[in-house]
Amino acid sequence: MEKPEVESIEGLSPAISIDQKTTSKNPRSTVGTVTEIYDYIRLLYARIGTPYCPNCGTKIEKQSIDQIIDNIMSLPEGTKIQVLAPVVRSRKGEYTKQLQGYQKEGFVRVRIDGEVYELGEDDIKIEKNKKHEIELVVDRLVIKENIISRLTESVEVALKHAENMVLIDVVGSKPILYSCNYACPTCGFSFPELTPRMFSFNNPFGACPECTGIGYLMKMDEDLIIPDKNKTLYDGIKAFGASTMKKGDTMARMYFESIARHYGVEIKNKKIKSLPRWFMEKILYGTGDEEIDFEYASYAGIRRFTQPFEGVLPTLDRRHNETKSQGMRDFYEMYMSNSPCNSCHGARLKPEILSIKVGSKNINQLTEMSIRNIKEYLNNLKLNKTQAMISELILKEIDQRLQFLIDVGLEYLTLSRSAGTLSGGEAQRIRLATQIGSGLTGVLYILDEPSIGLHQRDNDKLLATLKKLRDLGNSLLVVEHDEDTMLSADQIIDIGPGAGIHGGKVMAQRYS
Repeated sequence: MEKPEVESIEGLSPAISIDQKTTSKNPRSTVGTVTEIYDYIRLLYARIGTPYCPNCGTKIEKQSIDQIIDNIMSLPEGTKIQVLAPVVRSRKGEYTKQLQGYQKEGFVRVRIDGEVYELGEDDIKIEKNKKHEIELVVDRLVIKENIISRLTESVEVALKHAENMVLIDVVGSKPILYSCNYACPTCGFSFPELTPRMFSFNNPFGACPECTGIGYLMKMDEDLIIPDKNKTLYDGIKAFGASTMKKGDTMARMYFESIARHYGVEIKNKKIKSLPRWFMEKILYGTGDEEIDFEYASYAGIRRFTQPFEGVLPTLDRRHNETKSQGMRDFYEMYMSNSPCNSCHGARLKPEILSIKVGSKNINQLTEMSIRNIKEYLNNLKLNKTQAMISELILKEIDQRLQFLIDVGLEYLTLSRSAGTLSGGEAQRIRLATQIGSGLTGVLYILDEPSIGLHQRDNDKLLATLKKLRDLGNSLLVVEHDEDTMLSADQIIDIGPGAGIHGGKVMAQRYS
């Protein structure tokens, strides 16, 4: 657009357009993230959340040094361990000066992303833009009765350098993290200090590792692979090569016939729907550890081999993951659908994060409630004096922002709902509520039919919200055909006489 032919324009407020387009299609965007309420809820859980052990359900409290030593000494005698201080956990940076400082303090070795380096001798280069795990090697010990004094001293050094945490690397077994912050007295499970990033499904520190925080996985869909069960195995299975078979010229035919021969099932001229379900499970999902004798005839001769069958669906999933061709990836995705993550079941977060509760609910259970129910739940929380003092301002901010959403008629939404599933009207009213929460003044807001899709009983709520935005010291320009909205306006301008190229003229103007 060309610049207007004017010398100067004065008194024009900064403008924000709130139109009817849907919010982000990013699968990581939810109602909670786009309204920023989820940020405050993460802060609430980090400050007053109560951890429970994900293994045994025991309430987790801080561990003393004596308890840590007792747990370590309970390892079998002769066990080799390393006492490590986890000084950097999942953070970006080069850490050159920090490593030099540790060397001056007398530390000899450091473990970076699983690799052990000699401080001062090895040329340690750390990629600045990648997240790293850095642990100081404090001591190396073998579990015996006479090491308690040395072990205690080493643990104290590690706790001092790693924010009250110590990592015991047990040779031949999983490392054990102990913390003077939170640890289970029953099974020894430890939590680091609770931070808001632990409750973010957009941060690897808190996101479910299997689905990376999206909540679902794209997997091969049996119904898309076999759209017509009235066909035979030879022509009814898509994407695996079966649908293009000619007699004796594909590996797919060889697989099916060998498996059928192994289990004594007749598949020739048999419809898929008439085959035993247990046999179709072997075809679709594999034979596990059970080996099959395969025989493949080609122009080069007959080839015989014995191995388990991977299964049609796992094979196609693997091909999709391994291919470097975008065309092939798009082809395989035609036969895939979204299914809930097997690890987090759609909750997006790690199991240990979901074991942290405020009241009786974890953060996923809270965000799956409707906005009105969340407001009631948080208002009725029973907190001790310390928790109440810590959370007062956080709860006040959450309550206000939830009320803004209720005021625009969105009390039925859940904070966990994907932003891409919202209608244009819902998305617009969410942005409207977010703007009220931001508390800006002196801004010109332009709204495109904010009442669209809104039930008539909620119109008064919307109008009250618009007036609240005006009373903050802003100007509102609303394109609207709703009678109640027009009657509530401070000024009405009728543009016409027709629409599009047939309009553009001021037909009438009225001040209230």
